[in-house]
Amino acid sequence: MSSTLPLTPSAATADLLKVTDFDFLGRKIAGKVRDIYDLRDRLVLIATDRHSSFDRIIAHIPWKGQVLNQVSAYWFDKTKDIVPNHVLAMPDPNVTVAKKCTLVPVEAVVRGYLTGVTDTAIWTRYGKGERSFGGVTLPDGMRKNAKLPQPIFDPTTKEAAHDRTLTPEQMIAEGYVTADMFARIERTALALFARGQELAAKNGLILVDTKYEFGTDTDGSLVLIDEIHTPDSSRYWQRASYERRLAAGEEPEYFDKEFLRLWFRDHCDPYADKALPDAPADLVQELSRRYIQMYEQITGAKFIYGATPVLPRIARNLQAYRV
Repeated sequence: MSSTLPLTPSAATADLLKVTDFDFLGRKIAGKVRDIYDLRDRLVLIATDRHSSFDRIIAHIPWKGQVLNQVSAYWFDKTKDIVPNHVLAMPDPNVTVAKKCTLVPVEAVVRGYLTGVTDTAIWTRYGKGERSFGGVTLPDGMRKNAKLPQPIFDPTTKEAAHDRTLTPEQMIAEGYVTADMFARIERTALALFARGQELAAKNGLILVDTKYEFGTDTDGSLVLIDEIHTPDSSRYWQRASYERRLAAGEEPEYFDKEFLRLWFRDHCDPYADKALPDAPADLVQELSRRYIQMYEQITGAKFIYGATPVLPRIARNLQAYRV
């Protein structure tokens, strides 16, 4: 891994990793947050500082890409005894070199608490009268944010247009997965979630819910891909205050990232406006601070700021992967 310098976040605000264009790595696929380079049997995944909401990029958050990449690195290492993962190397704080796998088109959602506000959230569906989730039937009268009797595997399809919540029988009938593959994914996802909850608790956190993505390798073995237990793929609450706040009817303490999204909602039409206003510098800086705080509490380690300037550093660290 490259050398690092103990910079402060404010010192590097101008050196954001917005986009990469490394011709020496070949074909690039630009995702919302990651730039992906296809090296035939491998992928080079570069986590940028792009911040996505409203189906578009609304800001660039200093150090966000490094936080996401290194939180995943932490969890991939802590769970490799449960299931193999796609990591081949991490030659830079923002980069994962990964085994190329065949995507399994199921988003493996696991829920530990009755919460959420989106249409697919378990609390929303519970409020509409649904009681059966992932083979578990919940009683009437449960409160929002209450702990579920057991973690629930509540997968959705993984589609370009819109993910759908289907029953296992529907997923199998529509050809998303075989019955055997579904069982393997469910068993693995629940084991990963149990490990995540166990280690999060040691650092004063509750892993509330999360989602996993899987692929298969050339032998048909299941492989954990994408990211794991990051602040963008998982919900965390502070453990120490949870019971008191639940009893008082208050929302749990959580890492609030919504304030920047709400600012855009209040100052423009982020779905319709062709150009968006610049995000306020103080809000960007605060969100950066919170991502770093999340990294440190999740991993229990001090965040080490990657050496700058960032693009030349990444280019140097990826020379071994020239095509």
